Amino acid sequence: MLAESRAFSGFAVDDLGAAKRFYGETLGLNTSEPMEDVLLSLDHPGGRSTLVYLKPDFEPATYTVLNFPVDEIEPIVDGLASRGVEFERYEGMDQDEKGISRSPAGPLIAWFKDPAGNILAVLEGEP
Repeated sequence: MLAESRAFSGFAVDDLGAAKRFYGETLGLNTSEPMEDVLLSLDHPGGRSTLVYLKPDFEPATYTVLNFPVDEIEPIVDGLASRGVEFERYEGMDQDEKGISRSPAGPLIAWFKDPAGNILAVLEGEP
């Protein structure tokens, strides 16, 4: 029924201005505002966008809301850290000094949060 639909994802934040600065300036994503002060679009190559919307009674997600697959994780983690991004540490995860999980059961991955507290990740390779 929806096989031909161009699905997209979205998540909430409590401060759209802070989100726009973080996603646009810190992460270097192309952003647009289809509805100023209400909706931010993270415009990805290939035409699919992720919508970030303002939610008054916002609570941060407790799971990863957005993953960024990359060819090589270490230079990306280093670059983000140089821009002030702090990587999360999770108990029981085999993470190195940079916060990169090197579990043999999965891809190299590192988690960080946006200004609203939503969890994001960079991971090496395609999922």
